[in-house]
Amino acid sequence: MTEQNPSQAATPPDDRFEVGIIVAKRTLKSRWASHAWLPVAALPAIPAALPWTMLSATPEEETFYAGAYEVSLHPAETSHYRDNLISGRPSLWVALRQVAEGSYDLATVTADPYEGESMAEGIGEVVEAVPMPLEVQAKVLAFFEAFHVEQVFHKRKRDRADPEALARQGTGTRRRGDEG
Repeated sequence: MTEQNPSQAATPPDDRFEVGIIVAKRTLKSRWASHAWLPVAALPAIPAALPWTMLSATPEEETFYAGAYEVSLHPAETSHYRDNLISGRPSLWVALRQVAEGSYDLATVTADPYEGESMAEGIGEVVEAVPMPLEVQAKVLAFFEAFHVEQVFHKRKRDRADPEALARQGTGTRRRGDEG
């Protein structure tokens, strides 16, 4: 068996990485709201632009670079990342939180589809799944391969009922007036 020099050991994949988030402000044809904010894309690298830099504008939509967000991966959630990667449409879930009228901050970005789904059930945040860039997919896959441990399902066997033990327990109820 060949000994491995510690300097030659493979470095574990990063459990954190940054993505840049693109959001859109879309014009609505509604009497209740004039526009809606919506996360639309994730960038695998952080651009030199400042947060909330306008990228494009049409009469129907303005797009902005909202800023960078650090995505954290957790070893206990590797099966969730696998489910995301094999889904046919790997995604990052982006949540925007309104901080003032017409002003939003990035609240959360996650690669865990179940966390993303639970974020969407909340009130007060705008949550959308955006396509996961190929470079980010590679990072999530490397993390999955390094830390995933398949959990084997073991069906429990039920204990057989002991009729004598049940009889010894009694009913445990007393009627009023039974002071014994």
